[in-house]
Amino acid sequence: MPTVMKFGGTSVADAHAFENVARIVASQQRAAPVVVVSAMSGVTDALLAATVAAGEGRAEAAIASLEATFARHHQTAAKLLTPAAAQAFSKQVDNAAHQINELLRSSADNPLRRRPTQDAVLAYGEMLSSELLAEVINERGTKAQHVDARRCILTDDEYTCALPLMPDTLFKARDVLAPILENAFVPVMGGFIASTAEGTTTTLGRGGSDYTAALIGAALTADEIQIWTDVTGVLTADPRVVPEAQTIERLSYAEASELAYFGAKVLHPKTIQPAIEGSIPLRICNSRAPEEIGTLVGPQTETTDRTIKAIAHKSGVTTVQITSARMLGAYGFLRALFEVFERHKTVVDVVATSEVSVSLSLDDASALPVIVTELEQLGIVGVEKGCAIVCVVGEGLRGTPGIAARVFSAISDINVTLISQGASSINFTFAIEEERVEEAVRRLHAEFFGKRG
Repeated sequence: MPTVMKFGGTSVADAHAFENVARIVASQQRAAPVVVVSAMSGVTDALLAATVAAGEGRAEAAIASLEATFARHHQTAAKLLTPAAAQAFSKQVDNAAHQINELLRSSADNPLRRRPTQDAVLAYGEMLSSELLAEVINERGTKAQHVDARRCILTDDEYTCALPLMPDTLFKARDVLAPILENAFVPVMGGFIASTAEGTTTTLGRGGSDYTAALIGAALTADEIQIWTDVTGVLTADPRVVPEAQTIERLSYAEASELAYFGAKVLHPKTIQPAIEGSIPLRICNSRAPEEIGTLVGPQTETTDRTIKAIAHKSGVTTVQITSARMLGAYGFLRALFEVFERHKTVVDVVATSEVSVSLSLDDASALPVIVTELEQLGIVGVEKGCAIVCVVGEGLRGTPGIAARVFSAISDINVTLISQGASSINFTFAIEEERVEEAVRRLHAEFFGKRG
């Protein structure tokens, strides 16, 4: 069975990074690799900014803003490929630039097409990086074949955050990739991009390249899905906040899911479900240190003396509290409440309830004004912005008393506005003011991973 290898944007940031990825792929040739790659770092942001500018009626400025992005692709190819191959790739870049420019102009003229146009424009980042990487791998002596991921991943038409049509996707991915693997070629495709059954380009949302890798892994019943990034595995905390954070050798699917959802950046939350359904191990590796083992995610966790595995956090959170005496002894209240969020396609992260109130947190508060108006039909609504979520995760939480006491003792002078423990009993989550979240994470890391940990 093959190994799916996903490389993020930092892993293909420049010519040296492309060379490094080609070496890593060649080193695993016996594992029948299938490569999924993101756009070069910064490219998706540049393309997205251009679509926003065009949507505001500044199409020519948007087009001009991308000149440096296209030049970067030309220059990288010139450093990596033979003159003939570099010239051929440059023609692909020029063709992509022409098509993007036309899309940006049409977006300015037709507001109803902006979301489909955004997906069509963003797709070029992954297309160009995957085409270039396939050529680099070929020129370094490993047979590779570029695959348009839109032939493999089929979705609904919810542009910018499309949902895969699973039976169709699994069938098409096998149908397209199996013959390439049988001929001992390495398939190389862009992540994040897909298409509807009618052939219109869609995307899986930001971070969706991990999801692409998981879907391909499920379709091919892969031996392992590898996520190659710029850090060595999943760490015990964000290393930008806690420099001494350590790599976790093993995580269960449940632990990894909680960490991914609550802020661990190395793994997209949607990645884990296809792996669970296929019982496929996930490994998070460092493309800058490929000799390191990284973190293995699977059905079982490692046995450890420490109670918890990691501390994740998420900033930019808004908390909402709905208080109503109508909740007392009533049924149907919570359904009515959450139907409000469903109507406005707003995801609720953390929920805590009492007899007469519900507190919850939102990562995306863009629809909050209209949501609050509807919630006020149910009760008194309070909103607090500038919050952060801290999540303490570990299978050891299931049967270890005193964890909450240690948590709150470590942050005793920091006000906690919401507390929730997951039904799986492997996470303990709370909200605090955003300006103190880094301090809280550092204290908790010292409490659980210091010498006493």
